[in-house]
Amino acid sequence: MQMRGIRKSYDGTQALKAVDFSAAAGEVHAIVGENGAGKSTLMKILAGAIQPDAGNFILDGQPIRPRSPHHAFELGIRTVYQEFSLVSHLNVTENILLGQMPTGRLKWWVDWPRAHQRAQEIFQYLDFAGIDVRSATASLSVSHQQMVEIAKAVARQPRILILDEPSAALSREELKRLFALIQRLKRESTLILYISHRLDEVFEIADRITVLKDGETVGTVLPAETTENQLIKMMVGRPLEAIYPPRKTRPGQTLLEVDRLSQADAFADVSFSVARGEILGFFGLVGSGRSAVARCIFAAERPTSGSIQMEGRLITPRSPHDAVKAGIALLTEDRKRDGLVMSCSISDNACLATLDSISRWKFVNRGQQENAVEAKVRELSIRPARLNKRVRELSGGNQQKVVLAKWLLARAKLLILDEPTRGVDVATKVEIYHLIGKLADGGAAIILISSELPEILGMSNRMLVMRAGHVVGEFTQEQAGEEICWPVQPASILINSPRSAPAARTG
Repeated sequence: MQMRGIRKSYDGTQALKAVDFSAAAGEVHAIVGENGAGKSTLMKILAGAIQPDAGNFILDGQPIRPRSPHHAFELGIRTVYQEFSLVSHLNVTENILLGQMPTGRLKWWVDWPRAHQRAQEIFQYLDFAGIDVRSATASLSVSHQQMVEIAKAVARQPRILILDEPSAALSREELKRLFALIQRLKRESTLILYISHRLDEVFEIADRITVLKDGETVGTVLPAETTENQLIKMMVGRPLEAIYPPRKTRPGQTLLEVDRLSQADAFADVSFSVARGEILGFFGLVGSGRSAVARCIFAAERPTSGSIQMEGRLITPRSPHDAVKAGIALLTEDRKRDGLVMSCSISDNACLATLDSISRWKFVNRGQQENAVEAKVRELSIRPARLNKRVRELSGGNQQKVVLAKWLLARAKLLILDEPTRGVDVATKVEIYHLIGKLADGGAAIILISSELPEILGMSNRMLVMRAGHVVGEFTQEQAGEEICWPVQPASILINSPRSAPAARTG
């Protein structure tokens, strides 16, 4: 497959500038670059989702031009987008076999037993376990929805499989299964185009790596002949030193105390505290209960028992609005579903939590709103810096910065950050890390939830490890290390844990 001289602009902004790219059958070709470098735009053009302004395509020696996603599908091109494209009210089988449901003798009648069996066979081929094909897609966890997206893409043998940040929602075990699937498809001569901000994955899985910067091709390298630092320098134009910021201040007085908080079927007897100026890390597998604890503190969900205290006073927020008034902010795991109104502008999204402060008699003071948001856009380097730009038109990293701007404007005392660097490039990660450190140094209490252990170890003063709905370990920065924090075996109890761990749940 070859792409030559691909150009694309949006409203005068040049997203792609004569990009040249080629890849071979049976190859895993990684595409990396900062947010806004043009990676997703290039793949959407190949997938027929958008049309280029100029350029040529060659597939198997023949010129092609994907006119639509359906046309690309007919050409054997399948795409797993960073943002899910599932039909949430349909079940898993319907999503996987959409457009190709088996029918009986009466062609308008779906053969459901055969359809469910086909979907189960696809999951068995993928080695993706634990998903009921009859369940509603909306009821699935983020990681299981990602598996359904992948299953849908490979239900019929693809010639080209585009994976845009496929691992962002997956646990380590699920990621191993994805890599095993990629190797299987590679042996079957499928070309895999792998987009990821996680450079360790790229070096593990890729045969070649192409770097994009500001809509242009910087170069293509072999993993064995380059280093992570060299790749970062190609991506951002400079080496990145001191990824994790040094902590300048010691934690102060206790701000939040959670005592024996529980939610049926999610987590039980969770107790912890976090002080002003402290970063408390929450680590565990996807589904361990970390996000459910955060949502209960923020009153997005209701706990079944337990208590929450802020500054020594018992609080019982009945809604997120009450939690915001109490000084609590939650950056959610899924920014598209819970953090942003995708059809609204940067300016309107950034002020969602602070409308009361910029309104009088229910009318928003637009001048005050623009001044406040403009300052945060500059501080966070949100690109493009146009306040009326719809957030759906921004890259994933810039969308995440808009969510951060919303909570910075709210001036919360407690910030709960659930996967704050998911789906963002390495340079944006460093910006977010230094912002988190600055907030903590300014006296804010931070709860950092992450599936990336280096992130937890690099940022936290203390860290809690959760498994099967329980806190099974608590460590200071000095005590912690990857060996004692990673629960390798499902039924294992963490070694050298200062706290006693409950028996592991089964199932």
